[in-house]
Amino acid sequence: MKICVYGAGAIGGYLGAELALSGSDVTLIARGPHLDAIRKNGLTLLAGDEKKVARVLATDDPGEAGPQDSVILTLKAHSVPPIVDKMGPLLSPSTTVVTAQNGVPWWYFYALPGSWENHHLETVDPGSRIWTTLGPERAIGCVVYPSCEIVEPGVVRHLDGKRFMLGEPNGAKSERVERLSKAFSAAGLKAPVRPRIRDDIWLKLWGNVSFNPVSVLTLGTLEDMTNDEDVRAVIREMMLEAQRVGEKLGVQFTVDVDTRIRWAGDVGAHKTSMLQDLETGRPMEIDALVASVAELGRLVGVPTPTIDTVLALVKLRARLRG
Repeated sequence: MKICVYGAGAIGGYLGAELALSGSDVTLIARGPHLDAIRKNGLTLLAGDEKKVARVLATDDPGEAGPQDSVILTLKAHSVPPIVDKMGPLLSPSTTVVTAQNGVPWWYFYALPGSWENHHLETVDPGSRIWTTLGPERAIGCVVYPSCEIVEPGVVRHLDGKRFMLGEPNGAKSERVERLSKAFSAAGLKAPVRPRIRDDIWLKLWGNVSFNPVSVLTLGTLEDMTNDEDVRAVIREMMLEAQRVGEKLGVQFTVDVDTRIRWAGDVGAHKTSMLQDLETGRPMEIDALVASVAELGRLVGVPTPTIDTVLALVKLRARLRG
């Protein structure tokens, strides 16, 4: 199976290395010193005491790769609109595009029966650029749970987790999603095909919409935030607002809000991805993780006052960070 991982950072590097080592024909789209190191030495994957090296085609030019069976987007959501025009050489009529990203995906309302079917979300796809360029019919959803880090250029450490939940927007167990799941499984990854991938998206988003922006405002770890009674109350209210939005869209939440908060606290002194981005000067995923839920709330007529307040604060924090 020909697979291109577009955005071979920590998660993309881990995924691409495992797929390549299991026999998939993998191309990595990367850049800068990371790309140079992969070209020179291969992509090194560390896991505990184990060290593996994947020799793969790595490039910053999709034209070198040619048409793929599947393109897996592991870029952060805000990085996708600028690169969609570059993806043309990777796409044949049957190529799938897997959105292995946090937040509400740009294809969310594709093949979703009801009054909002095929609605476009401005916060995650400004001007519907991704929708019209790639086409939602290519999309396969993916919820990412592994934790990884780039140790140095060309070297990725896998810290925890092997789950990549996959699902068609229409819930079908199609041949193409089954084939992708088998490729992931052959690489030692857990990749179940889910009939309601939006439910899985919301279960992770439920924490992202709350813990991520609050961590940027407080500089707190998951443990810090859940142990502080007042901060936990703010997070809980944000999650309840998000739950009401999701349920209006037909989402089924399989756990209650307090259980979900406890799961986050059990992770311990971990910094959210948004706080890590703040500290390293990288752009934060505010639109995909927070503004998208506020936009959905307006769409379905569900107020989100706490989310709106935190969103306003974190957007200013992003503009003023020095």
